[in-house]
Amino acid sequence: MKYALLVAAREFAENAKTKGFWIGIFLLPLIIVGSALMIALLSESTPTRYITVNDQSGRYLDEIVAGVDRLYQRQVLGDFSGYVQQHTPLADRNDVSHYTEVHDEALTRFIERGGVDIAANAVRPFLSPDAPAFDPPKPRYQLVPLPNDLMSPDDLEATADQMREYLKGDRKIVVGGEDAELFAFVQIPRDIDDHLGRPGEPGPDNNKGIQYWSTNLADNAPRDVVSRVMNDEVRFREYTRLGVDVAAVDQVSRTYVPVVSLNPRKAAGDEEVNVADQIRQWAPVGFVYVLWIALFTISQMLLNNTIEEKSNKIIEVLLSSVTAHELMMGKLLGIASVGLTMMGAWILTLLVVLFSAQGPQLEIAGLVLQVLVSSGLIIWFLVYFVLGYFLYAGVFLAIGSLCSTLKDAQNLMGPIMLAMMVPLFTMMFIPRDPNGTLATIMSWIPLYTPFVMMNRAAADPPLFDIVGTLILLTATTALVLYGASKVFRIGILRTGQPPRIVELWRWVTGRV
Repeated sequence: MKYALLVAAREFAENAKTKGFWIGIFLLPLIIVGSALMIALLSESTPTRYITVNDQSGRYLDEIVAGVDRLYQRQVLGDFSGYVQQHTPLADRNDVSHYTEVHDEALTRFIERGGVDIAANAVRPFLSPDAPAFDPPKPRYQLVPLPNDLMSPDDLEATADQMREYLKGDRKIVVGGEDAELFAFVQIPRDIDDHLGRPGEPGPDNNKGIQYWSTNLADNAPRDVVSRVMNDEVRFREYTRLGVDVAAVDQVSRTYVPVVSLNPRKAAGDEEVNVADQIRQWAPVGFVYVLWIALFTISQMLLNNTIEEKSNKIIEVLLSSVTAHELMMGKLLGIASVGLTMMGAWILTLLVVLFSAQGPQLEIAGLVLQVLVSSGLIIWFLVYFVLGYFLYAGVFLAIGSLCSTLKDAQNLMGPIMLAMMVPLFTMMFIPRDPNGTLATIMSWIPLYTPFVMMNRAAADPPLFDIVGTLILLTATTALVLYGASKVFRIGILRTGQPPRIVELWRWVTGRV
């Protein structure tokens, strides 16, 4: 064991000197931080999108204007909610809780009470003394008049043909004295009320309904606003036609039943599901991602390291001082220490990022840390990382000992890589049914046990599954390492083409 530890120390030192090691340490944190910054930057840098409406009916433009304004008020309320949470001390958080809600009823109250100016004055006494004034965001969408050079706005087809040039960017609209691109164009036919869909009647002709023109097929928010406000207005007019009190309908439509989520596994009196429970439910998914990336990265590192030393004849020098078994165990332990170092750096970076945040982000960071410490997820992660690492590393190390070039290794790695992709495909489904048939079956497949059982950890799987799969995984890992040692002992000094399956079987069973 002494020489195996010396080999492990050498492997760690050699890998720590490589660029790949340092790139691996910094790449994932940089991707996480960069993604967060990029999202924030893109949301701030996205220009206002301009929309124009040709309402031939003359009856719906005001409702669309109000709908777009409500969309902006939702945007303002969302930013204002974050502002209040960020600058309100925890002791005063309950006093301003109704200004941190962003659902439909809260938005209606926000608008009816006068919007952000009134709300800002109301929360000012509860904010920190150094809190800056709230700066409302610029609107994502804004209605603008039709271009002045339209030849015939009463002709739907002619107007659509003219507006194509604006929508494609060939021509610009003028907003505030500056040129701007038109994002969307809405046309409402004069006879739109003659083409409504009613229960028990044939569906209306879509070509005679509202026309929504845009080259952007991903952002449907303006289209949804137009559809919603038009349908609401049509229904209110139908209520009026039928003699129904519209005000009463409005009050009834705003009536709702509160729903609270309760977890029967929690202590009596504390059954309500909170943010910490949601974090505990989905944290294993994050662990599975990290586990998969770590196992893939480290095993690939082990494979490349073995092939490189074999092709450079370094292996022969090492085997003159240690046995093949000691060399193999040293490589496994050395690369494992490299992997643990990388993961430690990733977790440390994540914690630094979380605790450097302010306001609600800092509170969430505290909840994340509390969940990780109290739930035992970190212990399960370490257990499945160690067993999963030795399982996959044994396979990768055996493949590396058989191949003289990376090209040979890539041919053998194909099936292994396909097998490793399966946990990624099932990762989001298992938390929704953690004790279902799919999760249970995959838990008993040793190649997938580390990923699936880690994913099920927060759902308290049956004790039989936990103990049984752990025993099976441990036994399989030991068996794989035993077979890998047999293959490594013979294959590490072999050159030329990899052996055939029959010959490989003889190596494993000792019939050579």
